[in-house]
Amino acid sequence: MAKNTQPVLKRCKTLGLSPAVLGYSKSTKRQPKQSRRKQSEYGMQLNEKQKVKFIYGVLEKQFHAYYEKAERKQGITGEILLQELERRLDNVVFRMGFANTRREARQLVNHAHFTVNGKRVNIPSYQVKPGDVVAVCEKSRSSAKFKTLLEENGKKQCPKWIDKAKDSFEGRIASMPARDDIDYDVSEHLIVELYSK
Repeated sequence: MAKNTQPVLKRCKTLGLSPAVLGYSKSTKRQPKQSRRKQSEYGMQLNEKQKVKFIYGVLEKQFHAYYEKAERKQGITGEILLQELERRLDNVVFRMGFANTRREARQLVNHAHFTVNGKRVNIPSYQVKPGDVVAVCEKSRSSAKFKTLLEENGKKQCPKWIDKAKDSFEGRIASMPARDDIDYDVSEHLIVELYSK
């Protein structure tokens, strides 16, 4: 399995992202070098695509498949693309506060710590649907890891499209994620322009 091993803070600085978007609290003291050259249109489009790929931890082939799926659906392609990425199981686990970062959420899902509608799922790219119940497995609930995560992230606000009680080990997908639920700055229309060339 291919994996991005580039240092997170370095990549965040390159893409102009805040590490908090990814769940990291560290910050860098170094100032980014200001380039005098104006960025080309293609450069801006590529930067937006790289940013979204990095946030969700998706590589090019999988990201392109998400784009093609979004293009086939009716509606605004850019918004549907972000919606598809938000519905990934590893992202839902991160949004519910069961992991500090999306990378950690992906590993926890891979180790089969979560169930969807009572069935164990170990595929991070699994797409949840409205009405699905995502929960921590019974065995995993007693582990120190999940107890501390629940204490630390129990007060964390879940997006509107996820129903989760404060000290609960499970949450329900109430609806499809909307564009205003995306909490980072992205111009998805640039990604669509890049792929539609």
